[in-house]
Amino acid sequence: MAEAVANVARRINATVEEGKDSLDLSNCKLISFPDGVFKVLRSVTENIRIISLADNEMKAISSKLFSTFTQLRELDLRGNVLTKLPDSVGEMEHLISINLAGNGFSIFPDKLTEIATLERINLEGNSITEIPLEKLSSMPALKWLNVKSNPLDSNTRSALQSPHSFDVLTTTES
Repeated sequence: MAEAVANVARRINATVEEGKDSLDLSNCKLISFPDGVFKVLRSVTENIRIISLADNEMKAISSKLFSTFTQLRELDLRGNVLTKLPDSVGEMEHLISINLAGNGFSIFPDKLTEIATLERINLEGNSITEIPLEKLSSMPALKWLNVKSNPLDSNTRSALQSPHSFDVLTTTES
């Protein structure tokens, strides 16, 4: 445990000292985003454009993450055990890409459809059965949606067959 904490601290300090625009806390055995990180990164939160929290054990994401890192462009949360996102994700004005592959979502995170800048949504390998295609179709920037390896219901699967203003990746079933 102490080693994991030290690893997180090293990565955060490198981000601050080197003035990086990304924060990589992937593979850190995190179960939540450490509160102390907000304090340490206070001076550089405006610079952070990319955060990776991939391959941790996170069950939830704090809304503080979205209210603190307001300039975030890319968020990688793949390989966690998330089942939902806080409503504040809908307030991300610059987010272009979100990776939620390999989590425990059974319901499409509806708030994502409120992010006007969002171009890429990866939900591969979750447990989602329905997708709000109407809302997705009205997203101005959406270019790519990956819903492979989800148990989509037959209505959703057939709706995905018709052309959309964005690319849809699905698992084709014979």
